[in-house]
Amino acid sequence: MATMATMTTEMEMMGTRQAPRASRSRTQSVAERNRSLYETQLRARRGPTPEVFFTKHIDNSRIVKADDPERQREMRTFTAVMGMLFLLVMVYVWQHFSAIEIGYQVESQKAQVEQLREQNRQLRLTEAQLTDPGRIDRIAKQLGLDAPEPGQVVRSEGDPNAPVLAQANAPAMPVH
Repeated sequence: MATMATMTTEMEMMGTRQAPRASRSRTQSVAERNRSLYETQLRARRGPTPEVFFTKHIDNSRIVKADDPERQREMRTFTAVMGMLFLLVMVYVWQHFSAIEIGYQVESQKAQVEQLREQNRQLRLTEAQLTDPGRIDRIAKQLGLDAPEPGQVVRSEGDPNAPVLAQANAPAMPVH
């Protein structure tokens, strides 16, 4: 039915053609001809779309694709190039994130060093306060201690007037 409508439309278009007049230019006659063909098509059209499609049953199950060695070589080359590009991008990303992570570690350790310096300064200040001779003398007097009188200090070795160094002797362990 659709083919009949198409054939009648084509026959009408052939019949409605007018020969171009000698006085008109070629562009005017082509424009006039196109306008008349368009009007004829509009009259022949019955619905929103004049196209009709038919299903065709094609069996491609027996078709086997032939191997193309040139195409395979191109695909292997393309895959290798894309793999290398991916690898380079991943190395760059890894380096970038490693640098960021190391930067955070450096800043963390700088803060830790600063904290330890402050703690060391506080400990040195505390040590200086605790070892102040005036403070030690005041505490000794509060506890009822006085300076040793001559003869109170007994030295076990050598010259009694020689300075004595403090030593820590660990007890000997008996060997079995």
